[in-house]
Amino acid sequence: MKSITRIQLSFMMFLEFFIWGGWFVTMGTFLGNNLSASGGETAMAYSTQSWGAIIAPFVIGLIADRFFNAERILGVLHIIGAVLMYQLSQATDFNGFYPYVLGYMIAYMPTLALVNSVSFNQMSDPSKDFPIIRVWGTVGWVVAGLLISWFGWDLKESIAEGLLSNTFLMTAIASAVLGVFSFLLPKTPPKGKDEKVGISDILGLDALKLLKDKNFLIFFLSSVLICIPLAFYYQNANPFLAEIDTKINLFGKDIGPTGIMTVGQISEVLFMLLLPVFFKKYGFKKTILIGMIAWALRYLLFAYGNSGELLFMLLIGIALHGICYDFFFVSGQIYTDSKAGEKVKSAAQGLITLATYGVGMLIGFWVAGKITDKYLVSEGVHSWQDIWLFPALFAAGVFVLFAILFKNEKIEYKA
Repeated sequence: MKSITRIQLSFMMFLEFFIWGGWFVTMGTFLGNNLSASGGETAMAYSTQSWGAIIAPFVIGLIADRFFNAERILGVLHIIGAVLMYQLSQATDFNGFYPYVLGYMIAYMPTLALVNSVSFNQMSDPSKDFPIIRVWGTVGWVVAGLLISWFGWDLKESIAEGLLSNTFLMTAIASAVLGVFSFLLPKTPPKGKDEKVGISDILGLDALKLLKDKNFLIFFLSSVLICIPLAFYYQNANPFLAEIDTKINLFGKDIGPTGIMTVGQISEVLFMLLLPVFFKKYGFKKTILIGMIAWALRYLLFAYGNSGELLFMLLIGIALHGICYDFFFVSGQIYTDSKAGEKVKSAAQGLITLATYGVGMLIGFWVAGKITDKYLVSEGVHSWQDIWLFPALFAAGVFVLFAILFKNEKIEYKA
């Protein structure tokens, strides 16, 4: 791969995840504090990610893979996203906010597959080249979070002044830049132009036969269930940290919740490097169980920690993100790959993505919204201990079910 191509792809990946990290983390805080949204309404807003994930395969399978270059569709979608992000920054109530965030996520979620397509099309050895490109996405997410906290938009007094809406403007600018830049990316022509594509191909339904395998069925159901506690983190972590006025002083400057939460992305990179070691030493079942119990432990730390003397508990809970995500979801992708075989490999991954980020997260956000509203003590004040104990106990229950029902089998680590 040419150096200029590597730089182009790295910048593309940086902006792709800078955009996502620049507004998604703080949206719950913005909705609750600036638009007086309920927990249920916040859940509706976060659920747009799931609707986007459900619709995305149709955009890719029916349009991108058949008629247009991937980089051009990427550019158009991000330019549309820039316009919608600007509209989000101008919203004054939830009813004016929701249609734009739904439209945005329907436009954004397909771009996650498109940036991968553009990248893989330029690589002679994806297993070697892609991780180096993809890590810039994580860097982008971290930089977005640090910028928000560096500007102080997520501090309690700034939120009260409405400055958190600046995150949408920042994202709109980044989205416009990536939209224009995408047209300068290496050409990625459609590959399935002459192929007939059915609904079953797009949704990965050909992989349903894998569910006849009891072990895979248990894994599949566990993947859907564990997305319920996962949704609590996405939806509630930033509002929780903001409400209890969590901040740390770094180089003489207060860093708020969003900057602090980037510790989770940093740990994700570190534990990704450790995953092969755990996989080799402990096997698939134990590795995935570690990921499950990490979810329960993280929420217990959130339930009993605070922004004062017990701040370290919150920091450990955030840092556990690497184990929570990598040890379960990445291990699960490897397991799915090994079980599927060559013919339905892509279909199987598509089915798991649809089940987790589509169905599982959709249910998870709804449940998180209900629980959050249930433990609203007064306007802007929640009983967070009760809120966090629910996903902690739920994750522990999934852990027990998987430990009992899943029969150990040897899976080789392939990444």
